[in-house]
Amino acid sequence: MTVQNSTAVRNAQGDAWETAIGTSAKLRIYTGAQPANCAASRTGTLLVEYSLASDWCAAASSGAKVFNSLPLSTTAAGTGTAGHYAIMDSAGTTCHEQGSVTATGGGGDLTIDNTSIASGQTVSVTGFTKTWPGA
Repeated sequence: MTVQNSTAVRNAQGDAWETAIGTSAKLRIYTGAQPANCAASRTGTLLVEYSLASDWCAAASSGAKVFNSLPLSTTAAGTGTAGHYAIMDSAGTTCHEQGSVTATGGGGDLTIDNTSIASGQTVSVTGFTKTWPGA
């Protein structure tokens, strides 16, 4: 039997996820494969760091959360090919989520305008939708 949740429950899960991560979180993009889990040391080269707004996601709707104000753009600090992202707390010390990065249309958990990044280049997040299961 498949577990199903109401939209209200899925929206509450999404809003609780953002609350648990906290305000003014950091979104980081790294080269290479993501670590085994969020508690493991970060791997790869840090390419880009976004300082997210205090309220960085819209209220959950239809069981999903999206970043406010896409695209998010900032200047790259490193050079390499984007491989994964991490959403960190506001201090940048605790990873709360990690996932894949692809170019726009590539189907990654997070999409950016170009995965080949050079230091000093503007990098834009073009898509991020997190959907809770159980529909």
